[in-house]
Amino acid sequence: MSKIPQLYQEWLSLQPLKEKLERDINQQFMIDFNYNSNHLEGNTLTYGQTKLLLLFGDVMGNARMQDLEEMKAHNVGLQWMKEMAKDKDFMLSEAFIRELNKVILVRNYFKTSRDGDYRYEIRVGVYKKRLNSVITQSGEIFDYASIEETPSLMNDLLQWYRNEEMRGVLKIEELLAMFHYRYIRIHPFEDGNGRIARLLVNYILLRHNYPMIVIRTDDRNNYLETLRKCDILTGKIPFDGANATLQQVKPLTDYIANILEKKLETIIKYVKGEIADLVETKDDTIKIETDVSVNVSVNVSVKNKLKEIIAQNPYLSAKEMAKILSVSERTIHRNIESLKNENLIERVGSDKTGYWRVK
Repeated sequence: MSKIPQLYQEWLSLQPLKEKLERDINQQFMIDFNYNSNHLEGNTLTYGQTKLLLLFGDVMGNARMQDLEEMKAHNVGLQWMKEMAKDKDFMLSEAFIRELNKVILVRNYFKTSRDGDYRYEIRVGVYKKRLNSVITQSGEIFDYASIEETPSLMNDLLQWYRNEEMRGVLKIEELLAMFHYRYIRIHPFEDGNGRIARLLVNYILLRHNYPMIVIRTDDRNNYLETLRKCDILTGKIPFDGANATLQQVKPLTDYIANILEKKLETIIKYVKGEIADLVETKDDTIKIETDVSVNVSVNVSVKNKLKEIIAQNPYLSAKEMAKILSVSERTIHRNIESLKNENLIERVGSDKTGYWRVK
């Protein structure tokens, strides 16, 4: 039996959260969600690079400009989605979804066709002008909704969602799974559909006062297999997928329920002080050994960046600093000693409970 209803009531009973606690939760989610949702679609930034970029606007090591822009734009979309979800007068609409696609993709760009024969333009914020599809493991082409079907199917999806919101009959995991799967089977845009689907799942959660969830990149195979199971139950006809029944999306319902239940359990423990952090990502940071500095795209040395980080959050541990800067803990300790010797920082209190002060 699902523990979600009971956990949800416990979560509500802990509201409102203290300002710092809520800020810490939001910051950790921002890093985990942006990293994982983009990584699922091929973004190559490491977790440490993502953290440094989103918290301080910098990046260390080699990184593609496209990946940097994509990560920053996705975070803008996340923050905007959260604002709209909290606005009780706002009603989810096609116009909002189209604008969200424009926000996360930034500008029109060109892609190479699957066979490599030609290039075509991806237009952001507008429904697809080309039929999109995916090649299955068996080599078959699995088509999404046609160009002609897409506008009416999106209208139907939003109307269905509004009706279900008013009815309030579906369990939260059922509402999430049906919306996510129906949207994915329409695939209304030429790019960004997976990221939009996951943003909208969290829009619905936030709208209902649940904590938001992360579909982790290290669980990608299970995620895709779950969607494939739903595809088998609904069949290949896009219209049928866009109107999938509750029974047909049960694999996704169970998958999302499992993630949500674990998130509720974890965040409740965190709020109660029973666990130390809410990190939802296996760190893929590659540790870089160096004497003083590493290759930084904005020509910032480890030591200078470390000073900035300490000034903004003096309670970070050496391990946390190492993750943010994508370097080893040994490099952090060496540069901290250098900053101390130059009388630029000092330690206040004990190693365990104290903090850093920038002079």
